[in-house]
Amino acid sequence: MNFLKNHFLKIFLLSISFIFSNQINAQSKSKFKIVLDAGHGGKDYGTVYHGNIEKKIALATTLKVGDLLDKDSEIEIVYSRKTDVFVELKDRANNANKADADLFVSIHCNGVKNFGPYGTETFVMGLTRSTTNLDVAKSENSVILLEKDYKEKYNGFDPNKPETLIGLKILQEEYLNQSIDLAAKVQSNFTNTLNRKDRGVKQAPLWVLDASYMPSVLIEIGFISNVEEGNFLNSDDGQDKVAKAIADAIFSYKKEYFNPSSSSSIVVETKKEVEKVVNEEKPVVKTVPNKGIVFKVQISASGTKLETSSSNFKGLDNISREQSGKLYKYFYGIENNYNDAKLRLTEAKDKGYSSAFLVAYKDGVKISVSDAIK
Repeated sequence: MNFLKNHFLKIFLLSISFIFSNQINAQSKSKFKIVLDAGHGGKDYGTVYHGNIEKKIALATTLKVGDLLDKDSEIEIVYSRKTDVFVELKDRANNANKADADLFVSIHCNGVKNFGPYGTETFVMGLTRSTTNLDVAKSENSVILLEKDYKEKYNGFDPNKPETLIGLKILQEEYLNQSIDLAAKVQSNFTNTLNRKDRGVKQAPLWVLDASYMPSVLIEIGFISNVEEGNFLNSDDGQDKVAKAIADAIFSYKKEYFNPSSSSSIVVETKKEVEKVVNEEKPVVKTVPNKGIVFKVQISASGTKLETSSSNFKGLDNISREQSGKLYKYFYGIENNYNDAKLRLTEAKDKGYSSAFLVAYKDGVKISVSDAIK
């Protein structure tokens, strides 16, 4: 198992070395770079109901989000597409990675055979047992089937079985918390400013999110299979309102996370962590004295408010809870020593929290783990 793990990580390092080389050499970034990804396009219509076509609505809404973001001189926008063209799924993620983007936002519409469901939901990368979430993943991943030689391009990945997706989670763990925060901001704006039904922040095995080396979300802005909601999304007024809600969430996210002087630090430190695993190095003990820095292990995020008793968390004690919009985040332990925090992370994963990851705070304010251990 260790041989296979190390072999996989070596391949991983080689495949993204060009990304790291660009980021390591960068001293700072004066622009907050966002990839806006309009779902589907060209021969891929997406979902179609009542004359409303997903690829057209997604593109129109995405361009309006871009127009709003362009008003901020610190923001640079990269579009996956600006016209009705077909873009392969792998190219959407690859282009975002090559652009060294800070954020990836993919915009889509929902559609189901039952015309009743309505509302908005925002996805981040993750495995799930939810049948509904898997159905969304199958639908959004199915564009792969339209591509030539897709089995070779996607290393045998079957879009009809997205729960088997194992992608490159080493970088994703660092970014998951930020992805969840952006998703929560989007959903909060939809609910509080537009009075849309909140279907929540969800995790699903979506290929385009898994392959993007940055905080990433996929926004389902509503159900065009629902006549009323579909007509709203197909209107200029509806698209203007949805675009503003998304843009405002991105502005809020940028204010919280963007630091031009240290924008490349996360990925540099993550590369070091990967190399440690590959070379089977023993971790260097790093204590953080007198900085007001603490580490916690985020073990889950849910729309359900749970009591922080050990019986609710597989026997783990010292559980804390934070609220972000309508989302509750649950943490195990609190340490001011990085290696002690890594031990807590191992304990959480041994209990079955396989997607757990470390977060850091300085004087009560969340910071990146890489900044915390400098």
